[in-house]
Amino acid sequence: MTATLQRVSLFKSASTVSLWTLASRITGFARETLIASVFGANALTDAFNVAFRIPNLFRRLFAEGAFAQAFVPVLAATRAEQGDAHTRVLIDKVATVLLLAVVSLSVLGVLAAPWLVWAMASGLKQSAQGMDTAVSLTRLMFPYIAFMSMVALSAGVLNTWKRFAVPAATPVLLNVCMIGAAVWGAPWLAMQGLEPIYAMAGGVMLGGMLQLAVQMPALRRLGVLPRLALSPQGLQTAWQDTGTRRILSLMAPALLGVGVAQLSLIINTQIASHLTPGSVSWISYADRLMEFPIAMLGVALGVVLMPQLSSAQASGDAEAYSAMLDWGLRLVVVLAWPCAVALLVFAQPLVAVLYHYGAFTNHDVAQTTLALTGYGVGVLGLVAIKVLAPGFYAKQDTRTPVRIAVVVLVFTQVMNILLVPYLAHAALTLSIGLGALLNALWLLQGLRRNRSFVAKPGWALLVLRVVLASAAMGGCLFYAASYWDWTALRASPWLRIGLMTGVLSASAVVYFATLRGLGMDMRALLRR
Repeated sequence: MTATLQRVSLFKSASTVSLWTLASRITGFARETLIASVFGANALTDAFNVAFRIPNLFRRLFAEGAFAQAFVPVLAATRAEQGDAHTRVLIDKVATVLLLAVVSLSVLGVLAAPWLVWAMASGLKQSAQGMDTAVSLTRLMFPYIAFMSMVALSAGVLNTWKRFAVPAATPVLLNVCMIGAAVWGAPWLAMQGLEPIYAMAGGVMLGGMLQLAVQMPALRRLGVLPRLALSPQGLQTAWQDTGTRRILSLMAPALLGVGVAQLSLIINTQIASHLTPGSVSWISYADRLMEFPIAMLGVALGVVLMPQLSSAQASGDAEAYSAMLDWGLRLVVVLAWPCAVALLVFAQPLVAVLYHYGAFTNHDVAQTTLALTGYGVGVLGLVAIKVLAPGFYAKQDTRTPVRIAVVVLVFTQVMNILLVPYLAHAALTLSIGLGALLNALWLLQGLRRNRSFVAKPGWALLVLRVVLASAAMGGCLFYAASYWDWTALRASPWLRIGLMTGVLSASAVVYFATLRGLGMDMRALLRR
């Protein structure tokens, strides 16, 4: 009975995160649609996308990457083993060290902006304005990493206390601020004779500040708002704390692992910057669509499972540990598989409906569709990694995912060498997709080998049902993609939006009805 209630609680928590993530993705699509419509895909949008990727790269590297992977398991274990009082002390000391580190990093990032842009996308020098704009935008936006690092710490604390809604909701604020920058800021700068793209940097910075601000009241209500000790003595005490040192020791291999993934992004962006102008933007627009299922499913499950797995590990409950992984992976297969099919057979209508306005041309639709199809190949792997990796991190094993990531990096770059001459920018997304599948399979094998994950009966039947239901759904989507000329419907945007909504809704009904007809009980799966 307790295990059933625990899984219901996990599903409710994951649903909360997913709903807020849905709101974030919807506003994110509105943001990307506005940027595509106002700015199109050109050297200046490439410059903004590169400049925005640089602080985001460091955010994923330090804040949401290595830091979160090390901080959450130690925090959850400390709370389970030593209670809330010791955990609050740990939070204070970690926050003190983190703040000093990210402020120092922000200063260095602003000073090193020209070198960072060159390292990320030296091909921007094809346009002198593009390179100069990227450097200026990077300097304006780099301090975003400081806000988001503190947001990551706050989110880790709130998630450990099972307060998932506020951390899941905060990304909406970034999108709203960037939408405001595109709608009001860009025209205002244009009237002042300035380059409108700079308005987007202001939107990013305001979004970062607001995301941190809304989490502080939630922390205060729980009595875990960090108390910073920035005096020399306070910094020394925080640095020498056992818990802080444990997190730092775990961060070292995690940093390498996340760094490998981010190195792959840097290499791909560098390659794209040397291809046809607009290539970086086409990949970025496709990336936004690809992130929808990853965030809705993988990130939501990973956020909820990480502290729960860490608690199960601290209490020695191996059966609950394995059962949670089994439940998460079943949801990944049931929900991510049809998403992959949709991205493969319905990519062009999705791109057309979401981006094909204003300065975004038919050619941009075609090129973004190619990039999105490459991502579609690996969606199942990209989502599964978000569930499988916490299976290692919760055991405070950050080394195994690192070794796997290094091999996957080599694999993706070999694929780039082989495919870029023939597929151009689409090869870059395809290599990421193939690499994600390899990564997920390797992580799965590792969890099975160390007995962290023992599959429960019924997997073969589950996969068969999902494959058949996805085939039925894919047939409907393929017919709809071929029947209407989605780019020609540009003159009737609301008709096009209505058609896409109807097609996707009908396809979802076909998928779940087929699953039901094949004997799958979704309620039983969720309760399991």
